[in-house]
Amino acid sequence: MRAVITGANRGIGAGLLAAMTARGDEIIGTSRNPANGLVSCDVTRPDGFGPLVATLSDRPLDLLVCNAGVYLDRGQRLQDGYRPEDWAASFAVNVTGVFLTVQTLLPALRKAGGKIAIISSMMGSDARAPGGSYIYRASKAAALNLGRNLAADLRAEGIAVGIYHPGWVRTDMGGSAADIDVETSIRGLVARFDALDLESTGRFQNYDGTVLPY
Repeated sequence: MRAVITGANRGIGAGLLAAMTARGDEIIGTSRNPANGLVSCDVTRPDGFGPLVATLSDRPLDLLVCNAGVYLDRGQRLQDGYRPEDWAASFAVNVTGVFLTVQTLLPALRKAGGKIAIISSMMGSDARAPGGSYIYRASKAAALNLGRNLAADLRAEGIAVGIYHPGWVRTDMGGSAADIDVETSIRGLVARFDALDLESTGRFQNYDGTVLPY
């Protein structure tokens, strides 16, 4: 299987790249500041995909994992936080970045009848709204909505779209108090990617396969 994973320089993205490469998949990992074999890609800019498109060339793409994301408003307070620039930067990566990545790589996905996996978060579920983290929650809700609509539009072309909560993972983003380690999340996510098909397209699932509320 040939796959692209955005934001593969750390955390969940790096874990996915390592695990899928180890089992024999051909993985192209990206990062805004590439190193260690990663390909340069800035998902916030239409002209930021040049090196990725050149690396993929005209080859078909079996799986696109939209993993690049930021959490800029962690710990901010309602009375003095949530700056407009944090809203703009977060949506540029977490929402617009997902759309631009899909739009850019859609020709390659069409060649393979490929699949799209969008890493969202349970924090974006409308059914679970405990307050706080307004920017991150809103951006992940938008990513979830984007995935659902892409699933509807691409079904007729045989392209399935899954939206996933990776769990609360002990990474730089998740923090040391999180519930699960990276390896547990990765095992579950890879299994979800493998199982993704047109029957399950548009679902919002936990890393362990549990279907989550929108």
